This record gives sequence, structure tokens and C-alpha cells, in this order.
Amino acid sequence: MPKVVIDVERCKGCELCVSACPPRVLELNQERLTSKGYHPTHIYKDGCTGCAICALVCPDAAITVYREVTKAAAPEKP
Repeated sequence: MPKVVIDVERCKGCELCVSACPPRVLELNQERLTSKGYHPTHIYKDGCTGCAICALVCPDAAITVYREVTKAAAPEKP
């Protein structure tokens, strides 16, 4: 399962990541404010695929996506 880390103090609540998220698991946290007065993004439900589109569109680089690296099976030798 991917891990998404959102630096809430860098997030300005522009919602670009919310709009770009294919599985629609991001939203603005209406219950929290940053020190600058913005509602930061947060993951509100399961279903993140780890595609990292949210991190790519974030203008403030406030999102980092970590994916588990799996070792591919070695091809069989003839």
C-alpha cells in the first residue's frame, strides 16, 4: 500500500491535487488550518493507488508519495 505524506505547512489548499486524483481520495481538511490560515489537503478514505499524480501537480511540492518496491521474479533460464 502506498504512503502519502502531506506537508500541511507547505500546502496552501489550492485543490489541484484533489482535482487530479484518479481514485478521488483527497479532499481539503475543513477541520484544520495551517499557521497561514489554509485548509490543507488530506486523504479521507482508502483507495490510494500510489500513482503520485497529486505530487506531480502540487505547485508547492507539499506531497510525497512512497511506494513499496517489490522485486520482480527472475526469468527462468532455458
